[in-house]
Amino acid sequence: MLIVFAGAIGRLPFGGHAWIDMQYLLGLRALGHEVCYLEECGEGSWVYNWDTEELTTDLDYPASYVRDCLEPRGFGDRWIYRAGDESRGMDVDAFRDLCSRADLFIVRGVSIDLWRPEYERPHLRTFIDVDPGFTQIKLANGGGVLTATVDRCQSVFTIGQRVGGDGCRVPLAGRHWHKTVSPVFLPDWPYAEAASATHFTSIMQWRSYREVVYEGVSYGNKDEEFPKFLELPLLTSQPFCLALTGAAPEQLSGYGWDVVPGWIASRTPASYQQFIQDSRAEFGVAKHGYIAMNSGWFSDRSVCYLASGRPVLVQETGVSDWLPTGSGIVTFRDLDEAVRGIDTINADYERHRRAARRLAEEYFSIESVLPPLLEAAMAGA
Repeated sequence: MLIVFAGAIGRLPFGGHAWIDMQYLLGLRALGHEVCYLEECGEGSWVYNWDTEELTTDLDYPASYVRDCLEPRGFGDRWIYRAGDESRGMDVDAFRDLCSRADLFIVRGVSIDLWRPEYERPHLRTFIDVDPGFTQIKLANGGGVLTATVDRCQSVFTIGQRVGGDGCRVPLAGRHWHKTVSPVFLPDWPYAEAASATHFTSIMQWRSYREVVYEGVSYGNKDEEFPKFLELPLLTSQPFCLALTGAAPEQLSGYGWDVVPGWIASRTPASYQQFIQDSRAEFGVAKHGYIAMNSGWFSDRSVCYLASGRPVLVQETGVSDWLPTGSGIVTFRDLDEAVRGIDTINADYERHRRAARRLAEEYFSIESVLPPLLEAAMAGA
């Protein structure tokens, strides 16, 4: 098939965000499909330039980030970055022609800021929600461009595995949500040695956006959950390191957290991967909304830890309802359970490492995730 995949590598120039889209691009191509990457910014490109520490509307900065991510991986003539009447990468006329021949148009998350006529040309269109609960609330509340995009798609997917299930508070917003998970391209995420790995780590943003409200209930970010675990380093000899964006280190260092700037650790796909593979395990706190809505969310970042042979200790979001936990993946609900989870992983670390990789292979590999997604997308319902 010929597939157009819309993502947000350049507008969010971090290695973690880039890997989300790259896993799909590399995986779809490995399955034998022809893939073109689209980044649609709408009327203008507004990107924070981490080199100059200021916003830029110049397309060259984000487009160069896209180029650096994709061209070394063989997508040299198969990407386009668009804003208003400007573009970088692929010729616009050639891209329009490609859209006319495309079998499938995939929109990953909130990545389309302007719907152009050529996006109607692919035979079928599908939307993948990677922010379960928050996406559906925006749709239920009348989500503007997001609603317009989703309404043009014949099928919709979510990584919230409990969406539509008993006890899940995610609104369906009048749509049938197919289930999927974040894939990992295992050839680029090998099982890594762990001889020098000492810290449980996390790459996190303190607050991604404002809380959302649905039926009088407010759903927030990690800044509402992480304070519950501030004392964790004081209760164990296990060291921790946070690659943190959006909060002052002074809030954490007094409790024993090692903190490094998140934008440095995740500056490129390579630095993001190195940070994960230099870790002993992941300590992952979820957004308040994922927990309060019992969405079954599991992070794309955690999948990368698993693939690297790094166990994950993650906050319970309903994930235990669909993933085997206790070996490779250990969940917690409160501070005491987090402490016990650390002891559990460290007591038999090599077993947890092997189990982590097996889980990545069984549940999150390209071969496990993408064929059923494509089959449902091509069914068009």
